[in-house]
Amino acid sequence: MSEVLLADGFEEAIVGQCCVSFRMIYSVEKMVEVLMARDGMSSEDAMDYISYNCIGSYVGEMTPIWLSESVEY
Repeated sequence: MSEVLLADGFEEAIVGQCCVSFRMIYSVEKMVEVLMARDGMSSEDAMDYISYNCIGSYVGEMTPIWLSESVEY
């Protein structure tokens, strides 16, 4: 099994771990809250940062899972 990968600075946004792949699961909404509180970003800037630097990044089979509870269709 590969080593679990963590998103640095987003420990407060961890909501679980996948029982099948053992990948960490992060709440996108909580990640936005972290960036707003820690870095003073607006919610839009925080979402742009997360989209580009986290959701848009693949770092191997243990890439974390990004969970969003506010899906818009």
